[in-house]
Amino acid sequence: MSRLALTLIFAATAVSTTAVAQEQGAPAAGGAAAGAGGASTGGAASIPGGSTRQPGPGLPTDRTQQPGMDPRQQQQMPEMVRPIFISGKVMLEDGTPPQESVVIERVCNGNARPEGYTDSKGRFSFEVGRNQGMFSDASYSSDRDPLSSGGGGPFGGAPGRNTMGGGSNPMARQQMERELMGCDIVAKLAGYRSEAVSMAGRRSMDNPDIGTIVLRRIANVEGLATSMTTLMAPKEARKSYDKAKDLMKKNKLAEAQKELDKAVELHPKFAVAWFELGRLHLTANRADDARAAFGKALEADPKYVNPYLPLSQMAAGALKWDEAAELSGKLIRLNPVDFPQAFLINGVANYNLKKYDEAEKSAQEAVKMDLQHRMPKAHHLLGALLAEKGELEPAANQLRNYLKFSPQAGDAEGVRKMITEIESRLGVNGEAKAQPVAEPKP
Repeated sequence: MSRLALTLIFAATAVSTTAVAQEQGAPAAGGAAAGAGGASTGGAASIPGGSTRQPGPGLPTDRTQQPGMDPRQQQQMPEMVRPIFISGKVMLEDGTPPQESVVIERVCNGNARPEGYTDSKGRFSFEVGRNQGMFSDASYSSDRDPLSSGGGGPFGGAPGRNTMGGGSNPMARQQMERELMGCDIVAKLAGYRSEAVSMAGRRSMDNPDIGTIVLRRIANVEGLATSMTTLMAPKEARKSYDKAKDLMKKNKLAEAQKELDKAVELHPKFAVAWFELGRLHLTANRADDARAAFGKALEADPKYVNPYLPLSQMAAGALKWDEAAELSGKLIRLNPVDFPQAFLINGVANYNLKKYDEAEKSAQEAVKMDLQHRMPKAHHLLGALLAEKGELEPAANQLRNYLKFSPQAGDAEGVRKMITEIESRLGVNGEAKAQPVAEPKP
């Protein structure tokens, strides 16, 4: 397979950096192939972030008799459905809140949707499906979410109206509650596993408090999305960091950067603050500044995992395959359970370095971990590697899976031709000829 073909595999790969935002839990910025796009040879990145919303007065309520209103007029009014609010707390198994913000996800029938994130005391509150200020990117399912309002902007954009939160459809309430039947609320933090709280049977008038979600440390995982350097930060540095996080929720990025600059000046070993600063630089397309900030984060705490993913992605986007392989490999060694994207980047990098055995190992792991099929390019990569070895039937199966999960891919026609060639070589009795199948060229 040619160097050009290998490069194209990366260029079309949807490698998401959302894990970075997931584990950090705060608004994110910058990154290739996360958010609205796929991996790019330019190395730009997109890591969105989020916010929560507190219940307040003036929200739509169920239709009731209004004082002084003719009952016939009341009957003609469209039914307004009360939104469902959820609140609670996230704690570690030792009873303390996480040091950093944690993303709260709604997982419905296997599809994860970000809903909100915790504050400095581990508390969270959100309106189901509103996703106000939360991110929407390729690491999450692209299937339509009937409870979501969407949005735009660098961190998810302006708040939208919950499609089930009000309107004239008299069946809206029943539909919303039915959609929640297969949903759980979980907390997401790299290196930890979350308890799940079922939403089955929840009604709009129920107490929003779902209690405490406990995060338990995963055994034998060194790398975490928290850093001991946060506990070492002086009060003023932590105050600036918290203020920056709040400003990021409001998309006041220039002001947030000033606070983060102050935080790292007061505490140069503040790994998490350096990481957030790097993400802001990525939002502004300052790749060199972002790379420097991520590097400072790793200097402060080499076991803090969040910077590895955007750094490895930027390296791959710049076709620096040795660097991409090294950085993604370090992330995999530190935390082999929370970052399937790292396996895909590692596989692509080793593919380009002609280390095919290592590339196949990483590709196999990426496919195995990608339960929601968010990275269909992993199937393409694995299929190409298997075809290179002459294992044609499994290669064809992987390529078919690629087309199944990414039918509109720009290289779909070339992959179909490759499958046709494989099928012709397999012959009537399913016995393959010896020669491998070449990767299709553009």
